[in-house]
Amino acid sequence: MIAAAVLRLVGFGSVTRAQAAFTAPLAVRCYSHAKVETNEEFDSRWVTYFSKPDLDAWELRKGMNTLIGYDLVPEPKILDSALRACRRLNDLANAIRILEAVKIWRNELRPTLQELGISTPEELGIYKL
Repeated sequence: MIAAAVLRLVGFGSVTRAQAAFTAPLAVRCYSHAKVETNEEFDSRWVTYFSKPDLDAWELRKGMNTLIGYDLVPEPKILDSALRACRRLNDLANAIRILEAVKIWRNELRPTLQELGISTPEELGIYKL
C-alpha cells in the first residue's frame, strides 16, 4: 500500500499488481540411474570390508552400526567376517555386541565361535542376575 502511494506521488498514476498465471508444478519422479546392487554383491562388499587387514576397532563398530541401521539381519558370512575381525583386533566386547544384535544366527555361527574361542552371552552368564 505504501509503495503504491509513493509511486502515485512520483507520477506513476495508478499502480496495479499484475497477476501471475502460475500453475501447480507437475509431480516429477526422479529415478536413480545407478546400478542396483544384488544381495550377493551387498554381502561380498561387507565381507570384504570386515576382512581388511588394516581395519581398526572404530571401523568395525561403524560397519556394524551401519549394517544394523539398515534394519536387516546380516547374513552369516558377513557376521563370520565381522567376528574374525573381532578376533584379529582381540576385541571381545565388540564380538559380544555383534552376537547380541543378531541372536537369530547364533546357531549357524556356532562353528566359527568355537574356532575363534568366543563364548556366547548365555555361556558367559550375562543374563543371570
